[in-house]
Amino acid sequence: MLRPSMLLALGALATAAVACAPASDTSTASGSASANPSAAASCAKDQLKLTKPGTLTIATDKPAYEPWFKDDKPANGQGFESAVAYAVASKLGFAQNEVTWAVTPFNSAFAPGQKQFDFDVNQVSITPARAKAVDFSHGYYTVKQAAVALNGSKFASVTSLAQLKDAKIGVQVGTTSLQAVKDVIKPGAEPNVYNEQIDAVNALKNKQVDVVVVDLPTAFYVTAAQVDGAKIIGQFGSGSGTAEQFGLVFQKGSTLVSCVDKAIDELTSSGELAKIETQWLGSAAGAPELK
Repeated sequence: MLRPSMLLALGALATAAVACAPASDTSTASGSASANPSAAASCAKDQLKLTKPGTLTIATDKPAYEPWFKDDKPANGQGFESAVAYAVASKLGFAQNEVTWAVTPFNSAFAPGQKQFDFDVNQVSITPARAKAVDFSHGYYTVKQAAVALNGSKFASVTSLAQLKDAKIGVQVGTTSLQAVKDVIKPGAEPNVYNEQIDAVNALKNKQVDVVVVDLPTAFYVTAAQVDGAKIIGQFGSGSGTAEQFGLVFQKGSTLVSCVDKAIDELTSSGELAKIETQWLGSAAGAPELK
């Protein structure tokens, strides 16, 4: 997806969120776009080819917004993506004081050319088009859908998907969000479908719908900047279909990819990645799970 939180300061986020939402998006559900024949066989710390020897250089945008980072300080280890970055670094053998953070604008992260980082963590969705210019790790976060309502409304306090069946739902046409409404929520009445995401958001603002469904990163933006008094009711999986995933970004041909893939796989199998997600993108971030 085109990272909504980065665009919060630029005032262009709504357009970016629309671009990432269509169901026809060719994002891969695995990190397969990162296949890298030149990957190094050894993942020993002293064998890694780094931008700066002895230091793992990780990049992200600035400002770095919550809940992905906290207090605009990626180096503090707080926030979902900061925590993920340090967990990967630890698997590679780097202590926190051996990690250096660099600033790289969102669009520059996956543009062609030489990179001044070992990997970038910036809510970048894995897509075949982007993978032509850069390499991706295996996915570290599967983007979920989220339901947003106005505080004080009938549906503001729901705790399950079943409680949304009677809601008048607004959603953008041709999006994974619309598919999730049909496949997962299965409302009693047809949702109100809008050509543009901003129209669905305005419908919520004007109380023409009870709930809007967007992807979770966009929901954080809607509640923070677009609709006063709105809240995320909860998040939920998108059901069937190809899931959109965020991946760490590398310079094309980086030998570090296979080692980071191994680290992410270990964090996934151990349950540590899920714990990080629950801590920073769950109830603590105002987005409880709806089942």
